[in-house]
Amino acid sequence: MNFRENKEAWEREYLSPYASLSAASKGRDLPETPCSLRTCFQRDRDRVLHSKAFRRLKHKTQVYISPEGDHYRTRLTHTLEVSQIARTIAGALKLNEDLVECIALAHDLGHTPFGHIGEEALNDLNPKGFQHYRQSIRVVEFLEGNEKRQGLNLSAEVKDGIVNHTGSRIASTLEGRLIKFSDRIAYINHDIDDSIRAGILTPEELPSQLTQVLGRTHGDRIDRMVKDLVDSSVDQPDLKMSPEVYEATMELRKFMFARVYNDSDVKREAEKAKYLIEEVYRYYLTDLSRLPTDHLDIYALDANRWQSTDHDIVSDYIAGMTDKYLLMKFEEIFIPKSWMG
Repeated sequence: MNFRENKEAWEREYLSPYASLSAASKGRDLPETPCSLRTCFQRDRDRVLHSKAFRRLKHKTQVYISPEGDHYRTRLTHTLEVSQIARTIAGALKLNEDLVECIALAHDLGHTPFGHIGEEALNDLNPKGFQHYRQSIRVVEFLEGNEKRQGLNLSAEVKDGIVNHTGSRIASTLEGRLIKFSDRIAYINHDIDDSIRAGILTPEELPSQLTQVLGRTHGDRIDRMVKDLVDSSVDQPDLKMSPEVYEATMELRKFMFARVYNDSDVKREAEKAKYLIEEVYRYYLTDLSRLPTDHLDIYALDANRWQSTDHDIVSDYIAGMTDKYLLMKFEEIFIPKSWMG
């Protein structure tokens, strides 16, 4: 057997009966010759890691727009924290770590500049609406790619996990469902950490009835949530936390919305960011020829499946921007340049 076949055999022998096996994947939209070294999910992970969309996450806002300092989270560091948490849980529950890692790394590829305020802006501007989880699928199936293929041609289980990682949506695999838990564990705790760093919160302001259940420090809370999820889900056909920890986690999330995400200073900066997106969006929508040729070239290959409107073409371009690039384009388009001489 080659290396891939050995790994597939190991999965069959070792993983939980509720885990997703690489060899049993539902496959890709376009069949490919299997790799001799990597399983299909390992191959998918590598495609995500090497994508341009993944690299751009390092300059996209998590919560705080253009923070000064090296220690605030970005969309990339958030993604890596989700991946680490998810892999820890998957390993303990004997789920497929490669599938978990790939979904985690890809789940936010469709996120906009300036975090959720960018998502809200594009949702208002595009008549068809805009949701980052759907855009993530659009990225991996259509916008990314190379000279050999359009899109990344990822496995069905990976795409299912991406599109179902948020809200009331439910993934078909336990690995996909795990990302929703890991995403929540990551962002609640790292947003608390960043908010304390920004001076918007103090540790003493966290509700004591919640910290008594979950822990008083960043590390203690993550440890409590992760271990509780593992202990409550081991040898079970679904994932869950204990009622006590789940309720405390969701109450802490509500606290963060009330105290941080809707903070007047945060919202004030978010409104500025929304204005930038709206103005740049309208500038390109007025005349698509203003868009870069390499972006427009993508739609020459647009299959009937995507049926991209002018709004979609502009939304794709802006959603792919980093915070810095959008600021640069706004300045280039709307701010007069100084004349020398």
